[in-house]
Amino acid sequence: MAVLSPLTDEQASPAARAVFDDIRATRGTDYVNNFWRLLAHDPDQLRALWDRLKVVMGPGALDPLVKEMIYIAVSAANACEYCAHSHTASARAKGMSDEMYAELLAVIGLASQTNALASALQVPVDDAFKA
Repeated sequence: MAVLSPLTDEQASPAARAVFDDIRATRGTDYVNNFWRLLAHDPDQLRALWDRLKVVMGPGALDPLVKEMIYIAVSAANACEYCAHSHTASARAKGMSDEMYAELLAVIGLASQTNALASALQVPVDDAFKA
């Protein structure tokens, strides 16, 4: 259960509604999801995070699908159910197939296992791997 209620457009401040409008325009949709609607309780944080998201997840050296898949992996590592679901939906919209998703989950599982083993064993980093 959320600790706050998602704000409707009518409940949100003018500053938060402006961000909602930008979300709609940027994404080409009428839908503003619950994450942004809960952040609307703090319009300054809402604006700052939305602006950062547009930069990081926008055009760059990494393909948009790769960015979404990285987001899924980090969300799994941080046990964020909401982010895992929302970014899986976004990755699927950007072309992630069932086969790609299954392979991504296999990599996440393997990395989690080897990370835990390397940490537990306190494996020293090979000199060849150091930058």
